[in-house]
Amino acid sequence: MQLTSLEIRKGFLVDYQGRMCTVIDWSIMRNDRRQYVFVTLRDLLSGRVIELKEHGDTKFEVLDKDNIELTHSYNDGLEEVFYDKDGAEYRCPAAAAKDALLWECEHYVGLLVNGALVTVSLPQTIIGTIADCPPPMKGANASWKDATLSNGVKLKVSNLVNVGDKVKINSDTMEFRERV
Repeated sequence: MQLTSLEIRKGFLVDYQGRMCTVIDWSIMRNDRRQYVFVTLRDLLSGRVIELKEHGDTKFEVLDKDNIELTHSYNDGLEEVFYDKDGAEYRCPAAAAKDALLWECEHYVGLLVNGALVTVSLPQTIIGTIADCPPPMKGANASWKDATLSNGVKLKVSNLVNVGDKVKINSDTMEFRERV
């Protein structure tokens, strides 16, 4: 299905110059006589970010996509193997799942395009274990401190968190939400 640049929105999957890209930002700029649409795309296979300034009537091919819940099974050379809850097997390149597999989750979110698994991402919230942080300070409830998780990711956490605690993290922004 083709849509103009005024009709596409954040999260759409589009075909741009033969590459599958997801729209990560979209805004309209109007001046005296014309309106332009600034579109930021991320190539799903390479991860490159593309910034475009298009006219309002520029057409984009919007691809049909499905998000499914997957469980990681094993690594098969250059591919990662996942299964859905019905037992169907899906394979994707290891590079497409590399960032998501840094986190141990019960379920991952798979992006299917034309029945093929293209990329794997994290669910909205993930749980990590604190591996290193300064000890909690009594009476400093509203402050933040640096912490390192068991997978090596660094983030700011509440001052009440201690080593070994499990914390809930927003996967989009990688921000601390709460202790579990």
